[in-house]
Amino acid sequence: QVQLVESGGGLVQAGGSLRLSCAASGRTFGLYAMGWFRQAPGKEREFVASYSWTGGPLYYADSVKGRFTISRDNTKNTVYLQMSSLKPEDTAMYYCAASVSFATHRYKGDYDYWGQGTQVTVSS
Repeated sequence: QVQLVESGGGLVQAGGSLRLSCAASGRTFGLYAMGWFRQAPGKEREFVASYSWTGGPLYYADSVKGRFTISRDNTKNTVYLQMSSLKPEDTAMYYCAASVSFATHRYKGDYDYWGQGTQVTVSS
């Protein structure tokens, strides 16, 4: 089992920045990747970004490219999502996810473990 705990969400004005963190614990030695998804009220959960533990490419949703950056602290089994130039449409619950399988890691079904989520609200 892998446990994920997100933090760093909050309320920010449009154009501002936030950094989300996701700390993984438990059987982390078997991880292939970690990623971020988000879900706005009334919408499907959508992919935001992913980070491969095995040296593969980073992936970003088109809607966040150039504004969001995913990174990892190897020593802490923590993945971060630096969000800049935030827009009201970025408002959502942001979820961290972890995968123990080889996959593209750009789809919900590629992930095995999920955090509880952290709310990001961007005001106009």
